[in-house]
Amino acid sequence: MKKILLFLIFFQLFTNQNLIAKDLWAEAKEGDKIILIRHALAPGGGDPPGFKIDDCKTQRNLDKVGIEQSKAIGKLFKKNKIPVDKVLSSQWCRCKDTAKYAFNNYFEFPALNSTFQSSFAKNEPKQLKQLQTFVNNWDGDGGNLVLITHYSIITAITNAVPSSGEIIITDKKFNVLSTIATD
Repeated sequence: MKKILLFLIFFQLFTNQNLIAKDLWAEAKEGDKIILIRHALAPGGGDPPGFKIDDCKTQRNLDKVGIEQSKAIGKLFKKNKIPVDKVLSSQWCRCKDTAKYAFNNYFEFPALNSTFQSSFAKNEPKQLKQLQTFVNNWDGDGGNLVLITHYSIITAITNAVPSSGEIIITDKKFNVLSTIATD
């Protein structure tokens, strides 16, 4: 009897865990959501002194794991049939590369640029206002708006602290609906 009871408990836990995993994409499948993605793995923190936004050789970039993680993100969107209206990226190379490997097509959007380092922190209020204005005026016609950015921006608008490549699905007011790890 104990074995049967234990089996039923484990079966229930396993089944519930699978249902939870399947539900993570449910909101995004409906469309008209904001999907924030922290750039894929780029070892280190911040950027080297004197980096230039238009010169990837001077920045912290994706490594091989980050490139594969980016490709996996794109595959997850296809596998789960997530409708995408538009993909916007920070101007930092690690974000643009994440967008390129995951979605092929994207547009740069300076409001998504990092505010992590002190020289950029002063831009945060202006960038967040631009981002909110854009989202308020966005009409995805059933698709989702994908924003590839940095943890500093994601945390500022959602209070979530994502890992590299983590996907945060929100409504237009940036209320978190679900998070999906990709590591």
